[in-house]
Amino acid sequence: MKITKITVTPVNIPLETPFLWTGGYYPGTSKTIVEVATDEGLTGLGEAPSAHLAPVLQDLAPRVIGKDPLDIAGIENVCIPPWQIVQNTDDSSSVTAFGGLEIALWDLRGKIWNQPLYQLLGGAVRKEIPFTEYFAFRVKKDGIGGEMDPKAVADYCVRMKAEYGSTFFEGKLIQGDPQLEIETVKAIREALGPDAMIRLDSNMQCSLSTARRVLREIEPYDVRNYEDPVATFEEMALLRQHSSIPFSTHVPDIRRAVALGVPDFIVVNFAVLGGINRAIRFIGACEAMGVGFWCYSGDAGICTAAYLHMSAAMPWIHEPSQSLFRCQIADVITGGPFRQTNNVIAVPEGPGLGVELDRDALNRWHSHYVENGPMNHFYTPEKPGYYRRLPLN
Repeated sequence: MKITKITVTPVNIPLETPFLWTGGYYPGTSKTIVEVATDEGLTGLGEAPSAHLAPVLQDLAPRVIGKDPLDIAGIENVCIPPWQIVQNTDDSSSVTAFGGLEIALWDLRGKIWNQPLYQLLGGAVRKEIPFTEYFAFRVKKDGIGGEMDPKAVADYCVRMKAEYGSTFFEGKLIQGDPQLEIETVKAIREALGPDAMIRLDSNMQCSLSTARRVLREIEPYDVRNYEDPVATFEEMALLRQHSSIPFSTHVPDIRRAVALGVPDFIVVNFAVLGGINRAIRFIGACEAMGVGFWCYSGDAGICTAAYLHMSAAMPWIHEPSQSLFRCQIADVITGGPFRQTNNVIAVPEGPGLGVELDRDALNRWHSHYVENGPMNHFYTPEKPGYYRRLPLN
């Protein structure tokens, strides 16, 4: 079997209404969908975490045509220069772009052997995969959203619990007001009761002094984890002296995490790591060094399916992964977006990733990208044309 064609399609994945985060307003995200076709009629699906990677993938395509799709190591060898050099002195976009392509190769491998991905990874240790529900301060749009104060955010969480059985929650409480964040955590805990999981994500908004104050005040409300409360691992290490709340990060630097004792968890997209092969090794290293791992949020259904299969097969991914599923109005797979019920989503049982491309949806959200450009999540209406600077407080 030989690869005959690589199709690269940038798409937008909008949310039903923007939420506030450290960089501004977050209306959704843009992805690049990858299709790897073969001379035997099978096509693998992949997803890269940015539309800006589409040209990089198009440059990689000629290198891959004619290759054996099962020879993932060989294909990586023609796509990525020496790993250490790229990561340290060059543009690492080739790594992330290849990661999206590599997911498609694993999907194709499962289709060739007529096995779901989790079976190729050694079998499932779980079949129902937990995800958190997401809360935030959200803009009101077309009658949706408008949760801009503690009671409104808490009421939203209560509604998710009542309608979908959700008891795992994670969110951003970012308006640049530490006291508002403290009051909202208190309101959520009082509304949900003692058994619900509450995790927070700061996106590095706080100075070290502000983070000390916030964590001191919210610790009585049993916060399970706080992601990127400050900008660096070194500041997290200083913050750890004042708080027992675990920390997580999107920065995949295991060596520094082990050396400094923080963060406790790494949360990252598989494509950022260079694909599923490298993600397997990365998660194994996390397990060996006692650093936790869960999966990123905001992806389309193809990458989400990869999360489901990896979480099914990897015992170390035992905490719920992030999710924006409930807020997403777009996807490119049939039946998407995935949506959890009672905190979990069943791992797909079809061959490979177990998802099918919805061609009409792909064309629609590609047209949205062409007409509007990529989703801009660094837009601040109060000061258009300028980017925010950190910390916010």
